Amino acid sequence: MTLNPSVIDDDNQIVEPQLSGILDRFTPSAIARIFDQAVRLKEAGHDLADFSTGEPDFDTPDHIKEAGKKAIDAGDTKYTALVGTSALKGAIQNKFKRDNDLDYTLDEIIVSSGAKPLLAYAFMTMLDPGDEVVVPAPCWPSHPGAVNLVGGTPVFVHSGIEQDFKITPAQLEAAIGPKTKAVILCSPSNPTGSAYRQDEIRALADVLLRHEHVWILTDDLYEHIVFGNFSFSTIAAVEPRLKDRTLTVNGVSKAYAMTGWRIGFAGGPKRLISGIAKVFSQSFGSSPAMSQAAAVEALEGRQDFLPEYAKAYERRRDIAIDGLADAPGLKCNRPEGAFYLFPWCEGVIGKNTQKGKTIENAVDFVEHLLEDWGVVVVPGEAFEAPGYFRMSIAVSDDTLRKGVGRIVDACKALQ
Repeated sequence: MTLNPSVIDDDNQIVEPQLSGILDRFTPSAIARIFDQAVRLKEAGHDLADFSTGEPDFDTPDHIKEAGKKAIDAGDTKYTALVGTSALKGAIQNKFKRDNDLDYTLDEIIVSSGAKPLLAYAFMTMLDPGDEVVVPAPCWPSHPGAVNLVGGTPVFVHSGIEQDFKITPAQLEAAIGPKTKAVILCSPSNPTGSAYRQDEIRALADVLLRHEHVWILTDDLYEHIVFGNFSFSTIAAVEPRLKDRTLTVNGVSKAYAMTGWRIGFAGGPKRLISGIAKVFSQSFGSSPAMSQAAAVEALEGRQDFLPEYAKAYERRRDIAIDGLADAPGLKCNRPEGAFYLFPWCEGVIGKNTQKGKTIENAVDFVEHLLEDWGVVVVPGEAFEAPGYFRMSIAVSDDTLRKGVGRIVDACKALQ
């Protein structure tokens, strides 16, 4: 950690409290900067087409909300078991069997206030300082962020639009070394929407079988948001021999439109789950009781709305891709799931805006879209993928058409 000279006295002694050196591993968020600019423009009355937020635009289904309300009315507002109520863990156990053909005992299941902190707690449990974690990129910023938080080292494996943003077995093999402690997989992906087919997961599993010292974390939050005939698979089910070193992470936020309820969960080997629970005991209280009750209903109640939500996202994907096809300088793949597009924008780099500013990178292009065209997207730099930008399609069809039209016009206006 580099100290500010103003905190050193004449005897070279530190004269004020210092923050942790771990903060030096984090860089300012490109997402936060765009959000701040968007808030400023909204407050000034600008009409924005906002594609920045990775959150369903659907409301939580009524039967799930009613379960939460009943829990509150019944006084279910106290602490619960640290790792989750028996009712919720039972519902998760049933979900893993029903949806994924995975058998977990109740002591192999853990509940947290969202999947994001659960990933961080898992890395606290797995990693020592200097351990490496293989992170396919483009990636959600919190994946490498959670690794950095505990002093680990993310090892990025990059894939671009030409390979549908999916890493190959050869790339995975080359990235694993003696310091590798874990590999993280996210399918369907945030930020790209790309998803691994079962045969592709099988090929990655064959690599991981040869490296018995490596943990595997799967981020399956977008499991139920898949399109067409695509069939979701998770690695512990595809290759049961990996189950004893795989943490299968999921939650109710994305599929069930429950982001604010803050319930994530995971299944994994007992020794890993027990280790995470030990970390919980010193850093985390139980998840909200009423949210857990609502999550039971989400997992055990009717599921008929899930395909309806997925069809809506698929329709929006097609609206956006068809529109962006008219934007000179952009290219976009057709993702199999989630609610994001990740267009390549290097074709606009080097061009000039109507105000005479040269677009030098994706950040410049994203800021141009925001400041001059009222469109909010996130630069690929935030996801370890310069030359791209992410747009969420979890918005109304009208907003999507309006915003895509503005992006097309912005590209056509560049000189």
